[in-house]
Amino acid sequence: MIKTVIFDLDDTLYNYREAHALAFAQLTVYAEKELGIPAAEFEKLHQHYLENAKKFMGDVAATHNRLIRYQMILEEKGLPLYPHALRMCEIYWETFLDATRPFAGARGLLTALHAQNIRIGIGTNMTAYMQFRKLERMELLPLVDFLVSSEEASAEKPAPAFFARCVQKALCTAEECLFVGDSLEMDVYGALRAGLQAVWYHPEGERLEKGVLQITDLGQLTELLQVLDGRNGV
Repeated sequence: MIKTVIFDLDDTLYNYREAHALAFAQLTVYAEKELGIPAAEFEKLHQHYLENAKKFMGDVAATHNRLIRYQMILEEKGLPLYPHALRMCEIYWETFLDATRPFAGARGLLTALHAQNIRIGIGTNMTAYMQFRKLERMELLPLVDFLVSSEEASAEKPAPAFFARCVQKALCTAEECLFVGDSLEMDVYGALRAGLQAVWYHPEGERLEKGVLQITDLGQLTELLQVLDGRNGV
């Protein structure tokens, strides 16, 4: 029987790509106007430090910290950290949070799971603070029983240590946990290798992965849980 459902957050409970695109567009406007860095050059610099952060910092959650990326860009260009570093971070996240909306059915699904006494977790490869802010903005945080970030676990999905921390907080066995996420490798295969059950949230739906449970709409999860519990003889 499934006793805990753990959700990835970004692109699973809301549209990360859409919010990021809007936020980054505002950031490039600031870079061009206030820093004199053309949009195309700023995009290259940002991508450079996104890809190379782990070379400086190792495989740690802080590589997701956008303030560090903006700091590095300013330092490389010989520009003052004050006031730009903090202002860039504020512009990005203020725009991002304003654009953050839960996917259709997300709030209803979490509410229904709670009504069934199923614990709800969030498992995310990000630092904790902004993930809490996103959940709060979407009014989902009151429905969440626990959160595991890669910052807390000192490991990123699909590392077994990340999922072990999820199971520890779930207060049940790995087999009684269901992990739901949009990344086939990080969320689904990572969870399966760690002994959890897993569902691939793949709204495009054009690809079927052999041996992998898949939903194209969050609303399908309730029915799938009934199937899984039936399969387990509950």
